[in-house]
Amino acid sequence: MIEFRNVSVTYRGGVRALRDVDLSIGDGEFVVVVGLSGAGKSTLLRALNGLVPATSGSITVDGTEVVGASPADLRAVRSRVGMIFQTFNLATRTSVVNNVLMGRLSRVPSWRSTLGLWPAADREAAMVALERVGIVEKAFVRAADLSGGQQQRVGIARALAQEPSVVLADEPVAALDPVTSRQVMGDLQRINRDLGITTLVNLHFLDLAREYGRRLIGLREGEVVFDGDIDDVTDDTFREIYGRAITDDDLLTEG
Repeated sequence: MIEFRNVSVTYRGGVRALRDVDLSIGDGEFVVVVGLSGAGKSTLLRALNGLVPATSGSITVDGTEVVGASPADLRAVRSRVGMIFQTFNLATRTSVVNNVLMGRLSRVPSWRSTLGLWPAADREAAMVALERVGIVEKAFVRAADLSGGQQQRVGIARALAQEPSVVLADEPVAALDPVTSRQVMGDLQRINRDLGITTLVNLHFLDLAREYGRRLIGLREGEVVFDGDIDDVTDDTFREIYGRAITDDDLLTEG
């Protein structure tokens, strides 16, 4: 499904965000990525769909090369990759269902989306996505009137409306309280299980990683320092990834 081969990303000013990353992620896997701020977690996800260009190496998604891809190939990859953001990235002045319909943009002519003339099949797909995350009753509520957890569920529904083969979630619970964080992680876990969508989730909280992850990837200063089954992860593993002792700030704690 996803292959990173000797991938490096260097930003302007010479900062190396990724260093010679090699990863293979199979179809339908649920992968949690952890590391300190600045370890390269967000860069890893954004390099996968070409939002951040890799400086060297090869990244393939379903056999399509992302590094140096043509605009048409990049559009094709991005249409298959749903993205969920820490800050939700919703159009807060419009309705929930209109936000979810943004996930269908690659499937309809631009004039239809501009005029709001969405085909019935696309509206149905948006409502099904909202039903999957448990907020279909909020479909015609303005996004600004939702709680943070509800807004993140709209973000997940928007990604699902794409009918993606891959979902990338970049710190999806960083702005949420413990109870809501677990609800959102449960949504992602259930969607992966029920629909078989390959899912990569960046997390800061190590207890959440243990609770919901199956495979754990640890990044430190842009390098993969751990890649294995969550059952093999110990406190010593996290100390190796973080390069220091684990603190209360690394844990969500409340169950």
